[in-house]
Amino acid sequence: MKSRNSLRSLKRQPGSIVVRRRGRSFVINKNNPRVNARQG
Repeated sequence: MKSRNSLRSLKRQPGSIVVRRRGRSFVINKNNPRVNARQG
């Protein structure tokens, strides 16, 4: 999982969902797990 400044490019990937947990934003992608990222 990468920590990123901007999740904008990752949320355009097919199958990705933006989730907020514990004050952090996560991008979760079941189709392509390399896209998983955290912000904050």
